[in-house]
Amino acid sequence: MTGSGLRWDDIARLGLFGLRVRRTRSLMAAVGIAIGIAAIVGVLGVTRSSESALLAQLDQLGTNLLVVQNGRNFSGQETQLPPTTLTMVAAMDGVEQVSATARLSLNVFRSELVPTFQTGGLAVRATDTRLLDSLDAHLVAGLPLTGATAGYPVVVLGWTAASTLGFDRADADTRVWLGGRYWPVIGILEPVPLAPEVDLSVLVGDVAAQQYLGYDGNPTRVYVRAHVDDVADVARRLAPTVEPWAPYQVAVSRPSDVLAARLAVLDASTSLFLALGAVALLIAGVGIANVMLISVLERRSEIGLRRALGATQQDVAVQFMGEALLLSLLGGGGGVVVGAFLTAAFASYRGWAMLLPYEAVALALGAALLIGVLAGLYPALRAARLVPTDALRAMA
Repeated sequence: MTGSGLRWDDIARLGLFGLRVRRTRSLMAAVGIAIGIAAIVGVLGVTRSSESALLAQLDQLGTNLLVVQNGRNFSGQETQLPPTTLTMVAAMDGVEQVSATARLSLNVFRSELVPTFQTGGLAVRATDTRLLDSLDAHLVAGLPLTGATAGYPVVVLGWTAASTLGFDRADADTRVWLGGRYWPVIGILEPVPLAPEVDLSVLVGDVAAQQYLGYDGNPTRVYVRAHVDDVADVARRLAPTVEPWAPYQVAVSRPSDVLAARLAVLDASTSLFLALGAVALLIAGVGIANVMLISVLERRSEIGLRRALGATQQDVAVQFMGEALLLSLLGGGGGVVVGAFLTAAFASYRGWAMLLPYEAVALALGAALLIGVLAGLYPALRAARLVPTDALRAMA
């Protein structure tokens, strides 16, 4: 039993009857609620799925990678890392792995027939054989640069470089034009999220770069894997170690901070979309209030007849409040289903594991109930205050 003389099942039957009688109008009001709820559920679901994917990527790639590269002096000119950089960094406490690359002032082409201005934005980098281990990078095809191959005129392509040059395999027929000669492609890398510059690069062994391309041995970028517990300390000591007399001329960065920043941006975007969902719910609530007010005006005779037969003001108020709540719950339930479907579809498209937090569903249904209460309160009170004689006069 409720506070009135109506039981819960009576309220539900009366509410369903009222919605069926005004089917189109009720459907449109429920759709408004469903849109707002779907927005809330979808945004929270997609956000949680995306956060989970980013965190998994961070865990897989590791947050202990540091990058040392050329900085700028007081006049704004780019500085050079000293030749001793690799040796000095490798000797630091807390450093587990270190490797270096150097960008060469050369362009690479698919063949000698390609115009020289069509560079594709690709870089040529000399590298040592420890690069893949330092970046935890893997090959999608072919072989890496090793001590046995680094001295020969062969290259390994970054993922984007291979795509730009039109290669998807590494075999005897795959080669690039570099430095006035053809270089066989012996490997293609998978994407390296923590070092996107490698994706855009053609990698040459440092020994071969010195012999065939005039590489002077000075690195332009050093990749450092630090012990997890010593990352902050190593990052603080890197610049003074590399250039003791001018540490400000050395730039030290932590690539995983970019992924962490994406999480912050994602949270900000979530707040924006939740605000838009709240606005949609507010508009839907106004629509429900409008539907219920019109329903009160159209059903004055019904209200008068019920009052004349003994229904109290509380009975009438509960009837109309129940109808508003039922309308909101139907829209809310539909919105949860639509939001879950959108989350599943988007997560599947992006290759994420779908996560639909329980709090999102609870928040959505709670919001639907709140909208139903707020939207139905005034129409219910107005219906309850109708004088039976005035309401019955509408039947005449």
